Amino acid sequence: MRLGIISALAEEQMGLIDAMQHVEKQVHGMREYTAGKLWDIDAVCVLSRIGKVAAAMTASILVEKFRVTHIVFTGVAGSGDVGVRVGDIVVAESLVQHDMDASPLFPRFEIPLTGQSHIASDRDLTRRLALAAREFLQEEPDTPQLHRGLIASGDQFIKHRAQLGALKDALPDLLAVEMEGAAVAQVCFELGIPFGVIRTISDNANEDAPVDFMEFVHKVASRYAFGVLQNFCRT
Repeated sequence: MRLGIISALAEEQMGLIDAMQHVEKQVHGMREYTAGKLWDIDAVCVLSRIGKVAAAMTASILVEKFRVTHIVFTGVAGSGDVGVRVGDIVVAESLVQHDMDASPLFPRFEIPLTGQSHIASDRDLTRRLALAAREFLQEEPDTPQLHRGLIASGDQFIKHRAQLGALKDALPDLLAVEMEGAAVAQVCFELGIPFGVIRTISDNANEDAPVDFMEFVHKVASRYAFGVLQNFCRT
């Protein structure tokens, strides 16, 4: 395995590069890629920045230039369900682009000319991420929960209850909303690369989301990402 690890923001990956051994850095496409050994796993860490295009470009470069064989996206997300609370973790079993709508030419959410709307994550990576997350959460106060299911991505920061309600009506199984994962899923699907997406819930995707998101990212996100990926790499 040569593992590509993507996050949108520095706080979502803080500490991982410090934990690397035999580090080599390379700048390409306005991004810094850091390669090395991460708990005996050959890994490449990179920040994609926010949004689907940025994430898709980053994933493509990881595969084509840095020859990663697997990709994990780790970061934060808004809750997409009343049963998913701030501090919980969602591991994606499938991902959909909630702003993809080429109807009536194609069904809503379907990626044109692929026949795909919900792209399934790799079963083994998903299992390993879930085990790593469950182990990490056992040490956390207030008993945060692990969830597995549907994550939706789009080039919108969901910050109104009405926005989330409309998405939930269209995607009843929705657990979390974010801005990158499904784009990475499409790239990996088309290139035949196993992938997994894991998200820590930072906000409730409502009017308080902008404040809650930034506070959570600064205080909590890095600790979650570091702890879960440490468990993942050691399994």
